[in-house]
Amino acid sequence: MVLFALATGSAGPRVAYLHGLFGQGRNWMQIAKAVSGPNGDQTQALLLDLPNHGRSSWTKDFSFDAYAAQVIDTLETATRGERWTLVGHSLGGKTAMIAALQRPDLIERLVVVDIAPRDYGNLDRFSGYVEEMQRLPLDQISTRAEAEELFDEPDPGVKAFLLQNLRRDKDSWRWQTNLDLVARDIAGEARMGGWPVQPGDYEPYPNPVLWLVGGESRYVREEDAETMRALFPRTLQVTVKGAGHWVHTERPEVVVEALRRFILGPERAAGGASDEAADGASGT
Repeated sequence: MVLFALATGSAGPRVAYLHGLFGQGRNWMQIAKAVSGPNGDQTQALLLDLPNHGRSSWTKDFSFDAYAAQVIDTLETATRGERWTLVGHSLGGKTAMIAALQRPDLIERLVVVDIAPRDYGNLDRFSGYVEEMQRLPLDQISTRAEAEELFDEPDPGVKAFLLQNLRRDKDSWRWQTNLDLVARDIAGEARMGGWPVQPGDYEPYPNPVLWLVGGESRYVREEDAETMRALFPRTLQVTVKGAGHWVHTERPEVVVEALRRFILGPERAAGGASDEAADGASGT
């Protein structure tokens, strides 16, 4: 099944971007346009809505294999025979890792943003978000401003991020995220927080990997590096100073520079790193 996608850029290497839980492909638009350059001719990008998010279709159950299969199908449908750089954050990062392990012939480069190939356990930390989204009386609101007033979330950034999933269809409102599925996952096996790969399931991914990690994030631990490099031996880890889990929104200039160098090479990456970008990252 093909996923909904936004496109940007007119020439150059193919790049696909995957968002995290509660996100949408368009969350990557600022980054994708900057990576493609001022004339939009250095990369050709697709910004995908994962299943159960944005404008992509909903599923009855969740599995990383199913998500990866739809990403692969979308990339193969978009271009026949061309290879891709696949960029994924959080939930999208795990999906990207599975897709790369399954199809290294299709995915020639991989970028994983602030997530590791391990089981994170339950998703109770997100249950409050889901409950508040489900509590919002959609049949009683007429404007987005009313939704913002009624939505009980003290962090304005989190509130704006979650409410981007609220969509108006004619005279009614609905959530684009499949909240029932996410709620079941939180209350059940928490497969979204898990990691389905067992030792021996796949051959190590042979192609280059850029692993962007937030310097202030708790999602990646020092001990995760061993597991990461067992599956992805050609991994370059870049720690982005001053960034938490949302690396690409908190330090976009560093992420853009790192992506351009990784995808295009230092010669084509528009004059090299700026002082600010260089100061914001360290590699291992």
